[in-house]
Amino acid sequence: MRKKDLFLALLVVLIWGSTFTVIKLGLVGMPPMVLVGLRFTVAAFPAVFLIKKPDIPWKYIVAYGLTAGLGQFACDIYSLYLGMPAGLASVIMQSHVFLTFIFAFIILKDKIDGKEILGLIIATIGIILLSLNVGLGEIVTVPPFSLFLQLIAAGFWAISSIVIKLAAKSAKKENKKLDVFGLVVWSSLIPIIPFFIFGMLLDSPEVVYKSIIGLDLNYFLIIIYLSYAATLFGFSIWGRLLRSYDAGKVALLSLLVPVSGLFVGRVVMNEVLSPVQVIGVVTVILGVFVAYYGIPKIKMER
Repeated sequence: MRKKDLFLALLVVLIWGSTFTVIKLGLVGMPPMVLVGLRFTVAAFPAVFLIKKPDIPWKYIVAYGLTAGLGQFACDIYSLYLGMPAGLASVIMQSHVFLTFIFAFIILKDKIDGKEILGLIIATIGIILLSLNVGLGEIVTVPPFSLFLQLIAAGFWAISSIVIKLAAKSAKKENKKLDVFGLVVWSSLIPIIPFFIFGMLLDSPEVVYKSIIGLDLNYFLIIIYLSYAATLFGFSIWGRLLRSYDAGKVALLSLLVPVSGLFVGRVVMNEVLSPVQVIGVVTVILGVFVAYYGIPKIKMER
């Protein structure tokens, strides 16, 4: 991966990691489905009037909107609503990396080499360490259905990566380059109405209405950040990477999202990491390094 692309990927990882803290702030007093519905509404409007529809069949736009938008975030948010701890959710979501490798191997015929397998194993150990809260004496009970939903959300994320690869191939057949930004903008239209319907079913039309008209500056800034930084910028850069590189190789970098999430939580929310979690951070970074560059060879002088 080129240095410029790697830098942009790490920037997206930092942004996506920070969204866990931003969403925590946004869910104080706002129904979850309304928050994510507003996120995609602002991502779509007014951009959809300014950005040309990408020159690909509608099936790819709809498929991306249903997977990266509705499927992933509806399952993720409702899982949290049912009692899934946010920190554990961010860890479970990383199972999409394994699913991406599997789907890419089956559908796209992508190959996986030894250093990627080794790096994935090392990073997975780190992810497990990140999920541990050692020494606090707390036993977290996770509702089984919320765990199921979180795994489904990870599956939708993996499928959305494959959708982008297929859309890029479709554009290439026409001797064109996939407009990833246009895809993100236009696909943001797809989940808007379903999210607000879910919001009214989970709460009530009155609660949804009051939460929208009661938006203050803080909520407005939160929605702007989620819409423009996390969605339009983040999804577009990630899509460009998927267009250019193997899906599994790009997915590996997302293993750093929980790491950046913990870092932002430490800076913004003053959340303290346990020693085991610090080891987990180092292990994840090591795993991603090995997956990309292999194990450094050390020359021994006799």
